[in-house]
Amino acid sequence: MEQLNQLIENFASFAWGLPLLILLIGGGLYLLVLSRFLPFRYFTHAIQVLRGKYDDPNDPGEISHFKALTTALSSTIGMGNIAGVALAIAVGGPGAIFWMWISAIVGMSTKFFTCTLAVLFRGKDSDGQLQGGPMYFIVEGLGKNWKPLAVMFSLFGMLGALPVVNVNQLKQAINDIILIPNGMEVSFSSNLTIAIILVLVTSIVILGGLQRISNIASKLVPSMVLLYFGLVLIILGINYEVVPKYFVLIFTDAFAAENFSGEPFLGGVLGALVLLGVRRGAFSNEAGIGTAPMAHGAAKTDEPIREGLVAMLGPAIDTLIVCTLTALAILVTGVWETTSNNGVTLTASAFNNAFPEIGSYLLMICVCVFSISSLFSYSYYGTKCMSFVFGAHNKHYYNYFYILSIILAATTSFEMMINFIDGVFALMAFPTMIATILLAPRVVKEIKIYFNKHKQL
Repeated sequence: MEQLNQLIENFASFAWGLPLLILLIGGGLYLLVLSRFLPFRYFTHAIQVLRGKYDDPNDPGEISHFKALTTALSSTIGMGNIAGVALAIAVGGPGAIFWMWISAIVGMSTKFFTCTLAVLFRGKDSDGQLQGGPMYFIVEGLGKNWKPLAVMFSLFGMLGALPVVNVNQLKQAINDIILIPNGMEVSFSSNLTIAIILVLVTSIVILGGLQRISNIASKLVPSMVLLYFGLVLIILGINYEVVPKYFVLIFTDAFAAENFSGEPFLGGVLGALVLLGVRRGAFSNEAGIGTAPMAHGAAKTDEPIREGLVAMLGPAIDTLIVCTLTALAILVTGVWETTSNNGVTLTASAFNNAFPEIGSYLLMICVCVFSISSLFSYSYYGTKCMSFVFGAHNKHYYNYFYILSIILAATTSFEMMINFIDGVFALMAFPTMIATILLAPRVVKEIKIYFNKHKQL
């Protein structure tokens, strides 16, 4: 098991090398400049679209803008915001959060382009159903000769959509917050029991398809965000005197890298800190990875730009707001310096510091909702990838593979699961970003048409 863990860690480190860093950040900056900073200029227009101001029930697609965003957010607002942020601080210190912010700001532009393309170049699966996502915009936008790139995305997408990190951290939260404090023994049997319960809950929802997934996500996501916001704001209120100090520390430590404890990259710890921030940012908001375009590609709209505008709100909500709140809660309570905890357990320590005895249980409610809603959305992504490669008539087989992965994730280590997903996400990002950069001029052309039509310029 140790050898397998080391092999997966080496795979993740290799995949997250300099080429991917250049592609994600450099490519995102290129898209930002090419669009003349559109994500920031039309932020209010994006919110109007999200609220349904321009909805037309006769538009093609399966779900509303709001449901598309909440379906995408239910997979990104999850353990990346609780466990991922905690891991970033445990390894990189406060400065890692700054580079997560940079990843999100650049990621807003990337999300706009990828999700616009997902609607602009929708294709049909073998059942004749309209579908969106990187595999479809690669083939429809770049041509049939690029199909190997689309197949590469889909094959790695089937692995990247497995809910292994969410399940693993939910198991850890149940063990550390409920079982161990109450004197119950944690063993393979207890972990297997947790997995079986999750399998039953997940099966009921995912076998119901996208409509059931989006209906549940649209109800769960806003409520879980509000609950989490409220709890973290109380923590910040209790520790209001030190909030400015740690907010400033995020900026200063981003360049000093004094709290980084990992391996150097590009000859130094600063390069490693930047890479850590981008890597955790990608896990948090998935900009450039290619999962969100699959949800947004199903939106009921015939305006690709409109869906891109809605999608770009994702990284802002996910990383700039939710991740920042988690980070400040961990920093102001001081638990990042006083414990050796990692992942969800470190965040639980921060909650316990502010709410003695009940804090970890309050977080447990959030963790359950975050994790379980993520389970629903990821299964949809995996079945879309399966449909593309093996035909829509075979997509239901993915659900069985998906359910088996829940059992695997609940009985293995956090490090193995996070490294596995990191590595697979990296290999999904290459085809997504390459195709997006090549098709970017088409999006720019659509931007001009859209805003001239709606007199927004």
